[in-house]
Amino acid sequence: MRSHVSAASLVAFLIPALLTGQEPLQNGEGDRVANAAPRSREAAASPVDTSPVIDGRMDDEAWAQARVLGEFIQREPVEGRAVSETTEVRIVYDAEAIYIGAWLFDSDTSGIVVGETRRDAALTNTDAFQIILDTYLDRQNGFVFATTPAGIEYDGQVTKEGQGSASPRRGQRQQAGSGGGFNLNWDGSWEVATSVDANGWYAEFRIPFSTLRYPRGGNQTWGVNFSRNIRRHNEEAFWAPIPRQFNLYRVSMAGTLSQFEAPSQKVFTITPYVLGDAYRDYTLQSSADFSPAVGGDAKIGLTQSLTLDLTVNTDFAQVEVDDQQVNLTRFPLFFPEKRPFFLENAGSFSVGTPQETELFFSRRIGLYEGNEVPIQAGARLTGKVAGMQVGFLNIQANHLDLLDEDVGQEVRVESKNNFGVVRLFQEFENRTRLGGIFVHRLNTDDTNDYNLTYGADGRLGVGQALTFDGYVSGTTTPDVSGGEYAYNLGGTFETRDWNVAAQYRGNSASQRSPGSGSCDRTSRGGSTSTSRASARPGSFTSTATSSSPTARSSSCPRSTSPERDCRSRSRSGTASSSRRGATTTSTGASRSTPT
Repeated sequence: MRSHVSAASLVAFLIPALLTGQEPLQNGEGDRVANAAPRSREAAASPVDTSPVIDGRMDDEAWAQARVLGEFIQREPVEGRAVSETTEVRIVYDAEAIYIGAWLFDSDTSGIVVGETRRDAALTNTDAFQIILDTYLDRQNGFVFATTPAGIEYDGQVTKEGQGSASPRRGQRQQAGSGGGFNLNWDGSWEVATSVDANGWYAEFRIPFSTLRYPRGGNQTWGVNFSRNIRRHNEEAFWAPIPRQFNLYRVSMAGTLSQFEAPSQKVFTITPYVLGDAYRDYTLQSSADFSPAVGGDAKIGLTQSLTLDLTVNTDFAQVEVDDQQVNLTRFPLFFPEKRPFFLENAGSFSVGTPQETELFFSRRIGLYEGNEVPIQAGARLTGKVAGMQVGFLNIQANHLDLLDEDVGQEVRVESKNNFGVVRLFQEFENRTRLGGIFVHRLNTDDTNDYNLTYGADGRLGVGQALTFDGYVSGTTTPDVSGGEYAYNLGGTFETRDWNVAAQYRGNSASQRSPGSGSCDRTSRGGSTSTSRASARPGSFTSTATSSSPTARSSSCPRSTSPERDCRSRSRSGTASSSRRGATTTSTGASRSTPT
């Protein structure tokens, strides 16, 4: 049922609901209160001389030396209740890697849901076991590793506890890219194996220290949490209890892993390539065009927490294709970055509102309307220095000439451009951070053609329930008059039974042209306020939304759209576990949906 209500009515409804407390707990769920502020969980890793064999059988002597971690607590369906099936985890380590074993016992093994065998397949519709490691113990970021009974590899990087922004707009996580708070396209080098028998299923992980980034070698204290999905029960349980309004990415509620040592080592990998081809258009050319190419990429660990990526004559032929999407609108689709050079710590460069206004969007580099723009050379430095997250990038792209069939000759469609980014931010306690960014695009053939983008962003956490998030930015472009700005201020309030979000944003039409960023063409110049509230007091879900646009001007120009360099390509192949080196105008709307 839908009904239109005024904004005043919406506020009048929400404030009493939030101030008069939560719904009474029923069905023996009183222990939820005790878990609202769960006690800190602590784990220790045991050293081993002989590392376990990663075969999923869990019969190695090394596991017998490890401390058993259990007492998993449900998040769903009954928050605070013990997990319905016995779950145990053990952790050991040697000089090269950390090993995590999971004993996932099950009283009805015929009910285990194996799921897809595709790499990074969604875990919501299958039994699964997940790990998050907060290696800097900053309680905001982490590495995720997971698997299913099928033994798939699932990994990603979490930033800002998986919260991309305070925007009430929600999108698909896998298409949100690094700006969405979780970068599923990051691929680490690690191993996992699983097995199933009459007592349940088992998962054995080997995660090399070289795959992870941490402050320094020696004694370590990391944040850690584990979760188990039991699909037939619609059950999700955690080792360090998580309230139902949050998920595994709530790193600030994770336990700690200590009493182990990690080596002080520096990563160095190099990936060279040699290509050769011949091309001739018999209608236009008298001889064949031979185009040999030599280049490569390198990854160098300057310190344990600072990584330098280099590339020369970059070749992206091995990159995974984009997920296939069907566009039923006149606006461009969003495709996340999948090129390995840009993926590590990609969330560090994220400023703006995911899929709406992103001050830096790496797919603006090296692509033009589905055609590859040659990259001559590039460097990228990411990591932490003295507790501050830093990110530097500079890439020189060559020009691109394409055949114009109307005139029968090649025409220049893209000039030589230099792209640069400087990003710095400091993280504080309780989900709080403050940072700035500077981005430039410079046409090296014409110095009067450039774009400069600069901005500041921040986040403030108040308790566990309230978070404020915002940014302000400006751009400088020749021959563009008037203000070039964009801003966004939002907040979210999340409790066990309520989720309330509000956002106020604005921009000038000219700001919608960040030279190395992207914008959503459904948004226009001016300012807009949006709010959303949802309630889940046990028997039904209630959702209320409102949107109040103000003065608007011309829409986002074509040049700002990522459509031209983010074309969809059909997805091919499968992956399995193995070793692997216009905002709507309305006064408001509300609806209630029985569950």
